[in-house]
Amino acid sequence: MTTETTEDRGLLTNKWFQLSVGLLCMAMIANLQYGWTLFVDPIDAKHGWGRAAIQIAFSIFVFTETWLVPVEGWFVDRYGPQAVVLVGSLLVGGSWVIDSQASSLPMLYTAAVISGIGAGCVYGTCVGNALKWFPQQRGLAAGVTAAGFGAGAGATVIPIANMIANQGYEHAFLVFGIGQGAVIFMLSFFLRKAPKSNAMARKTGPAQTKIDHPPARVIRTPVFWLLYVMFVMVASGGLMAAAQIAPIAHDFHVADSPINMFGFILPALTLAISLDRVLDGAGRPFFGWVSDRIGRENTMFIAFGTAAIAIVLVTQLGRNPVAFVIFTAMFFCVFGEIYSLFPATAGDTFGSKFATTNAGMLYTAKGTAALLVPLSSIIAGHFGWQAVFYIAASFNLVAAILAMFVLKPLRASFIQADDYGLQSAAVTADR
Repeated sequence: MTTETTEDRGLLTNKWFQLSVGLLCMAMIANLQYGWTLFVDPIDAKHGWGRAAIQIAFSIFVFTETWLVPVEGWFVDRYGPQAVVLVGSLLVGGSWVIDSQASSLPMLYTAAVISGIGAGCVYGTCVGNALKWFPQQRGLAAGVTAAGFGAGAGATVIPIANMIANQGYEHAFLVFGIGQGAVIFMLSFFLRKAPKSNAMARKTGPAQTKIDHPPARVIRTPVFWLLYVMFVMVASGGLMAAAQIAPIAHDFHVADSPINMFGFILPALTLAISLDRVLDGAGRPFFGWVSDRIGRENTMFIAFGTAAIAIVLVTQLGRNPVAFVIFTAMFFCVFGEIYSLFPATAGDTFGSKFATTNAGMLYTAKGTAALLVPLSSIIAGHFGWQAVFYIAASFNLVAAILAMFVLKPLRASFIQADDYGLQSAAVTADR
């Protein structure tokens, strides 16, 4: 007979507390991606390495942060979230400390590798842990966790910018690097694995498998690769569109057009970018929550279809400053949800036990999409930015159709086969 400890009944095993810890950890790594742009020009002003050479560090960060998540997820699924996030905290903090002392490009690139590995440890762990703690609300949980990745940058961009201006970028790297790493380090001790009883709970909501599929099996299934292709299409389409927002605003001559919003006068481009960031973050938990109620594929169809319409409307009506702001905001509101819908769908389809690794394998689609984004500059150079936007709209439209008419029946068949296999095994055991 087992006894329940006080800790087992306490705050540490409350799923909402676990979600909050993951959210805070994610907020602490947000600057590694979204705050980097503040350092580029100051680094170039001191060392004269050139923006292009400095930005290679950012590409290295994205590559290592994305492609190593499955490996980090493997450790989480076997050893729990604490150890992986603790190691991530040391890497996150140490990378910016190295950046503060970097006197050569190789040193800067080395810090980017360390930073990417550390961010991946935290990102993959927190999203995977959320999927396990919330088997019936995976969309909401993954969305809230992913939203933290943007929220952290929103709260600290101004302090970092002020510190760079007043005390130098080196000091900002050092202070915020140590601070962010220390917060994650302390938070790591509060993370807990979801209990099996919680992870295996099955009630109402989106269709879910009762079998935990290991990564080696998942990667051989058509469902996984369909999800992967859809993820790449939507992510690359969104990133291509995002890269062209500013050039389009200038081409439409609306970038500097003043817009009055709640008594504040802001240029259209500045307002659009600000709203895009806010709605990108807000859309992640919202559409995750919606998907918990109406189904993953139905939500994908609505979100991807809306994104396609929004992109077309920008190209057709964006010469009006207000319309430009509204329709770009409309697009980004439904773009960020890919970081909640796809992990949640993976958890529903392949089970909880290996959710961190399986979601991590799917997350590498972001890295694949990032490799395709440079093509948007080539396409824009030859055919104009409108071609880029129509390609992005087409990607979203095709993904919406695939979600409803291919993924939905394929995933239902996959889960039904799991149920049939369990029933057959039960009958055999009874004989």
